[in-house]
Amino acid sequence: MTDQIETTELMRALAKTLDGILNPPGGRKTIGFALFTFPIDGPEGARTNYASNCQRADMVIALKEVVARFEGQPHLPGRA
Repeated sequence: MTDQIETTELMRALAKTLDGILNPPGGRKTIGFALFTFPIDGPEGARTNYASNCQRADMVIALKEVVARFEGQPHLPGRA
């Protein structure tokens, strides 16, 4: 259980830092994000955790858009 607590605390700290970089304090938030963690070699259905600076409903919309984009595009080699 300690690993889960440490992961949760680390994700919160990373999300707070990332939000401060993307949306400087004192201004209106203009960039939303999500940070996902999951066990790479975990069993199917293993827990995926996320931290975000958005409401859950906004994240659901963003995730649906990402999945649609991933499923509609062929795999392209290379890097962004």
